[in-house]
Amino acid sequence: MSPSWFKVLGLLGVWTIIWLPIALVLSRLIDWQPKESLTPKQKLILLASLYLLVPGIIIWKVKTEFLTFADLGLSLTSSNLWYVLLGLGASLVSLILVFTLESLGNLVTWRWQNLRQIPSLLLPVLSLSLLISLVEELIFRGYIFITLLTDNSFWLAAIASSVIFAGLHLVWERKQTLPQLPGLWLMGMVLVAARSINDTIYLPIGLHAGWIWGLTCLDSADLLIYQHQDHWFTGIKQQPLAGMAGILCLGVTGLGIWTLGY
Repeated sequence: MSPSWFKVLGLLGVWTIIWLPIALVLSRLIDWQPKESLTPKQKLILLASLYLLVPGIIIWKVKTEFLTFADLGLSLTSSNLWYVLLGLGASLVSLILVFTLESLGNLVTWRWQNLRQIPSLLLPVLSLSLLISLVEELIFRGYIFITLLTDNSFWLAAIASSVIFAGLHLVWERKQTLPQLPGLWLMGMVLVAARSINDTIYLPIGLHAGWIWGLTCLDSADLLIYQHQDHWFTGIKQQPLAGMAGILCLGVTGLGIWTLGY
């Protein structure tokens, strides 16, 4: 096993060891049993406890491995804001394309009367989406990808970091996550490609946040109804990444990144 893998496993191991006692205490406080499905509120509480540990862990890695935050894809330049905005715009356009196709195929029904709920959701959901995306991109396209890249090829580092990204989603709701694994892996690959545009994680943050923002707003406002519980296009158990809709969304985004970069 190469040194980079020891470093990556070290990060994941320390993160897990620190978080597990916290998760056990929180599980009792929120009255959750591991065999039960998480409610959105319970998942948010556990996710917050996990992600609040990330700044300390990243600082530890930066200091012990003589890294800089620029190595991880973070740099304080005004132009990076435009990459975040570009990512947000591109991801929302890809979602609009997919839901337009689903509407034309009579695969979804819209509850336009719920549209009035959207304005109150936009800012809080965007803020949460950006925070989640910042943490995940810092870990997966920041530390893990760049560490694996030190003694592996670009493609191996991209594939491996994306496998880790997809696999760790199994921590939450395994039955719903299993059909999404290929889509999550492809999402990881698209986000790695986005990082390669200017060697920062700002474009991936924008893309990632835009997908979370758009889908969460639609779900929270109960704005649409899927006509099928399981469908090859809309997704197994109505999960976009478990169907061709999600794959198409990622494919369009990946094509846009390729055009932008080359």
